[in-house]
Amino acid sequence: MEMKMNIFLTLAETSEQAMEFYTTVFPQTKIEKIDRYPKGMPYTPDSMVGKVLHGVLNLQGNEIYFMDMDKQQAPETSWASSLYLDLTSEAEFDDIFKKLADKGNVMMGPEAVGDLRKVAWVVDRFGITWQLIWA
Repeated sequence: MEMKMNIFLTLAETSEQAMEFYTTVFPQTKIEKIDRYPKGMPYTPDSMVGKVLHGVLNLQGNEIYFMDMDKQQAPETSWASSLYLDLTSEAEFDDIFKKLADKGNVMMGPEAVGDLRKVAWVVDRFGITWQLIWA
């Protein structure tokens, strides 16, 4: 059996803003698709019309899926799950760290850990947790 695993993020009505933000954080990243909630969709409040029903962000060849949920129904984000990035240079690490940390929360680092030259754990402004590694 062959399968592909993708990341799927459900946010409280901020998916489009998050996708746009990530295109400014990561080089070679683009929004590939946004399908929006239509009017009259069953079990969906009218306030969701036009919000992201299914979005696809291509982050350097990795697809991340997004979906908005009504603020009252959306699950809370948690640092228990994170997106782990192996970065190739200190400059790349520093640039991405600075952008993700802006209006976010730095949980750890940047600092050396064991044989790793720099490690950081950041919750960005949308509540998504990132682990940045420069080996």
